[in-house]
Amino acid sequence: MGEKSETENWAALGPDELTEPQAAEELARLAAQILHHDQLYHQQDAPEISDADYDGLKRRNDAIEARFPDLVREDSPSVRVGAEPAAGFSKVRHAVPMLSLGNAFADEDITEFLARIRRFLGLAEDTQIAVLAEPKIDGLSCALRYENGKLVQAATRGDGTTGEDITANVQTVAGVPRALSGSGWPQTLEIRGEVFMRRDDFRQLNERQEARGGKVFANPRNAAAGSLRQLDASITASRPLTFYAYAWGEVSEPLGATMIEARENMTAWGFTINEPGRLCESVEEVLAFYREIGAARAEMPHDIDGVVYKVDRLDLQQRLGFVSRAPRWAVAHKFPAEQAQTLLREITIQVGRTGALTPVANLEPITVGGVVVSRATLHNEDEIARKDIREGDRVIIQRAGDVIPQVVSVLLEHRPKDSKPFQVPEHCPECGSVAIRETGEAVRRCTGGLICPAQSVERLKHFVSRNAFDIEGLGDKQVKFFFEKEQIRKPGDIFRLAANDADSLTPLRNQPGWGKQSAENLFAAIEARRQISLDRLIYALGIRQIGQTTARLLAKTYGSLEKLRAAMDLANDRESDAFEDLINIDGIGPAMADDLLGFFAEQHNREVLDDLASELTVEDFVVEEASDSPITGKTVVFTGKLETLGRSEAKAKAESLGAKVAGSVSKKTDFVVVGADAGSKARKAEELGLTVLSELEWLEFIAPRG
Repeated sequence: MGEKSETENWAALGPDELTEPQAAEELARLAAQILHHDQLYHQQDAPEISDADYDGLKRRNDAIEARFPDLVREDSPSVRVGAEPAAGFSKVRHAVPMLSLGNAFADEDITEFLARIRRFLGLAEDTQIAVLAEPKIDGLSCALRYENGKLVQAATRGDGTTGEDITANVQTVAGVPRALSGSGWPQTLEIRGEVFMRRDDFRQLNERQEARGGKVFANPRNAAAGSLRQLDASITASRPLTFYAYAWGEVSEPLGATMIEARENMTAWGFTINEPGRLCESVEEVLAFYREIGAARAEMPHDIDGVVYKVDRLDLQQRLGFVSRAPRWAVAHKFPAEQAQTLLREITIQVGRTGALTPVANLEPITVGGVVVSRATLHNEDEIARKDIREGDRVIIQRAGDVIPQVVSVLLEHRPKDSKPFQVPEHCPECGSVAIRETGEAVRRCTGGLICPAQSVERLKHFVSRNAFDIEGLGDKQVKFFFEKEQIRKPGDIFRLAANDADSLTPLRNQPGWGKQSAENLFAAIEARRQISLDRLIYALGIRQIGQTTARLLAKTYGSLEKLRAAMDLANDRESDAFEDLINIDGIGPAMADDLLGFFAEQHNREVLDDLASELTVEDFVVEEASDSPITGKTVVFTGKLETLGRSEAKAKAESLGAKVAGSVSKKTDFVVVGADAGSKARKAEELGLTVLSELEWLEFIAPRG
């Protein structure tokens, strides 16, 4: 057990089975893992895993974030797109972010996608939303900028904000006009699409490469990406690349009123568009197109990995806007992943930061989707019992939807005669403490707390993780090293490492695996983190249910560590104004408030905070104000059914203008916006003498002036 990474614990639990602290840790691991694969894919064109496996990582991340929206990280894959530009090309900042799409895998996901659009727009459940459906090409995204009809720049997606300048290379790609045809195009026009290689061209390229002893590409996507991103444009010119247009970025005037009209215009201006495309008026038509394309996939001249659906009306796209890294008005319906059979050799138990005991299947290695798999999630003891999974079973493994594979089912006909049901241990395998399962929880937990080394080490790992203190050179391996040496046992010890090392008879530079330079680099990295933002510190503390988003919300609300601690002390009185202020913060309910207050009330945690305060400078949180908004810094409550806006759209609009949206009315509320059947919140607002606005009055109040 001790040799296995505790950070894999949460990968063995489904999103619905994770507690909030587990989810926070799992999201941190996913962010790092997906970033690694993004860099291999976007920068080096050398992916280690298949698209299906990568989609599994993203899908698990999205599922956890959907269940724990307050845990969404600043570096989340749902916020970040692709990878930072590689060295060798000059950088291009996209005037309009070049985002990616959310993924769907099941028919129900598409039904929910359309339902979610209707809810956001406040439309009736039976309202039909017309969508454009088109194949999802498996290539490299590219943006082409035209000014006065002439191609002036081409760029890769990069990280979504900044890409690589590949103008010279793109001019050699088929389907990229150097000058626009026809008339009526905008003075500034940025067309976006996919650069790809057809299968026949890919095979011929590999044959030529093999004959001359050159690099043989794994698939057409890798070949296209590697060819497009050559520093020598003559090499790109020798490769058979093609560009299909499907979207746009910055434009000086609209391309039309609908996606269909925009596609017609792009064709008239000289672009080849992504075909076949079909306008679908219902979910049944959408799914029929998906199955039609899936059936024809093998006969298509180029690789596709799903179907993309986009709301046809561009005015609705504008209203729907974006969430994190993806538009609300589009989704990619991916084709299913692969399954395989193998032997389940042994079930082992891992222990994580909150003491959760997680069962993991150790498998006879098997290749699934091009990746060798030796471990799979068993989620928890209920899942093991439900599927009757036992050691020695032959099992079906699937890599869609989880970071590590999951056991889908057992092949009972192959079960050994002496097979016995698996029993989850009642004692922690790390420290021997009793492991109990509390009412309402799916997992069993070690009661050892601070005496359990697995939990202590995991807490410290979280403290230095990417979205917490992010100390370069102090990763999982190093934290475990210092813990075993008893040099770091609590967070403040990290900032005393250099001073203690200076007085040590066996300094770090003389330790195995270290040297003078690496030790100096670590101490410098620690020193650089003595000044930390309040939201990062809150997140680093590892408070149960407090993820990155909630940490930022608390920092924004209270402003400083001193004010936060004082407010939490006062809020221990559940009848106090401080407690009411806390639970009125949108997104913080009674259960989360209990965890917050419990953390700040516990003496050990107070000592940790005092110790850190003596070592650190914690920056106050400063809210950037929108000078032209009448609601910047104001607290707004929406109640009742809104007619013009959906509740989500109204909230998103208010927050974009600098307001804070609360879930309940208090004397500190500035505006209460009431719709039909407003109920108790409207009555309370009147009792408190607050400013109450109708939906129409609210829209007029926040409308742009001038």
